[in-house]
Amino acid sequence: MEISGDDIAEAVLRHFDKWPAKRKPLVRSDGAKEWVPLSGIVARDQQGRLTCLAAATGMKCLSQNKISQAQGVTIHDWHAEILAIRSFNRTLLQECDSLVKSNDASNQFVRRRCRDEQTESHFQPFALNDGISFHMYCSEAPCGDASMELTMAAQEDSTPWELPALSNSLPSSPSPSNPPPLLHGRGYFSALGQVRGKPSRPDAPPTLSKSCSDKLALKQSTSLLSSITSLLISPQNAYLTSLVLPSSQYSETACTRAFSSTGRLSPLKGRIWEGGYHFQEFKVLTTNKEFPYSRRQVLKSGEKLVPSNIASLSELHLNDTETLIGGTLQGRKQFSLPGASRVCKRRMWQFALSIAAISCRNLLTDLDRRRSENVDRAGEILEGVASKNAENEKMLLGDHPVVQCLKSGTYAEVKEGKLLGERRKVKRETREMALKGWVRNTGGEDFGSNEFVGGK
Repeated sequence: MEISGDDIAEAVLRHFDKWPAKRKPLVRSDGAKEWVPLSGIVARDQQGRLTCLAAATGMKCLSQNKISQAQGVTIHDWHAEILAIRSFNRTLLQECDSLVKSNDASNQFVRRRCRDEQTESHFQPFALNDGISFHMYCSEAPCGDASMELTMAAQEDSTPWELPALSNSLPSSPSPSNPPPLLHGRGYFSALGQVRGKPSRPDAPPTLSKSCSDKLALKQSTSLLSSITSLLISPQNAYLTSLVLPSSQYSETACTRAFSSTGRLSPLKGRIWEGGYHFQEFKVLTTNKEFPYSRRQVLKSGEKLVPSNIASLSELHLNDTETLIGGTLQGRKQFSLPGASRVCKRRMWQFALSIAAISCRNLLTDLDRRRSENVDRAGEILEGVASKNAENEKMLLGDHPVVQCLKSGTYAEVKEGKLLGERRKVKRETREMALKGWVRNTGGEDFGSNEFVGGK
């Protein structure tokens, strides 16, 4: 049966309803009501059952001048869409962790990959179960290109602004060494189809964090998996099938231009890379359901609406919820280790390494079991090739490439490792072919694995 936008929205809204009150927007002491965007990712299984795997609220990001201080502890971008994707990745790692601690071949969402499935370019020990599709709900149009028509419609004066240091068009031949400038936020709203930075107040320090429209467009090539998660789980079927927006937040023109193979992503149509990567276009569906804490909530006479300064997130299990301020756990000092969220780079790296290590130990145990069973009818252990192969295999497992990559000295070295080479190629080609003007938000990734925080 065809899935509807209302079905997906309802699954996320029900999940949010179960959050504790402290994770939700407040009514302030002066009577002002807070609003915040909500996003969530829903899995649909072969039986048509819907499960919300992750949800998040939030609407801010780290300024570029603070990126170097983040050091994998403070999150760079806590817009709801991006935080929901981070929480989704954490949920999948939790599923892998549960699997490696059992003797099962699969659980509800993840399965072990057979050794004959794994190749040099498609090496991951886990995969998502067949027949699962993923769907994202957003209570607001993603910032950036998919919301430009809404931005123009909201202007008292919709006269196009002159582009900075440009005419009204991009350079004829942009390149990595000569990229077009990054347009910030909602400014220059008549410049359509372009990569943009996150919107912010005019007096706020600038950010190089790309808009949610641009990041979601890139995910149609790289999958929903992060770099760290893609070391453990195959990206093959980890792509969005649909994006759901409220009818009031949907512009067909904008979404077609921002996300489709007939818009700015047309050079990627049919593109396939190695390692399970491919361009997978998602559909955009609409819903008439509204998030109670949206910017469109009904106000009584004299009430006013203000943006919330907190971001919250949850995973599949609702006991795994957090609230962030400034990309750091609420009540903790920004950039401090105790303020590290479950979904920050440092803790995700730490968690993935522990899963990979357990997985390899399980392989060694299985190898020893198979070797002990390799006995001839006389009850004597077969010598020669079988024994030598077992020793060689045991040595290889002790130096498993996924474990070795995750044991790199710094987070930057993990991301630049050989195993993630194809993923880097996918990102590079997508940016060069379709998302021209993408300025990388570099820095803050030189922290080491000897600086892990307590817990997973």
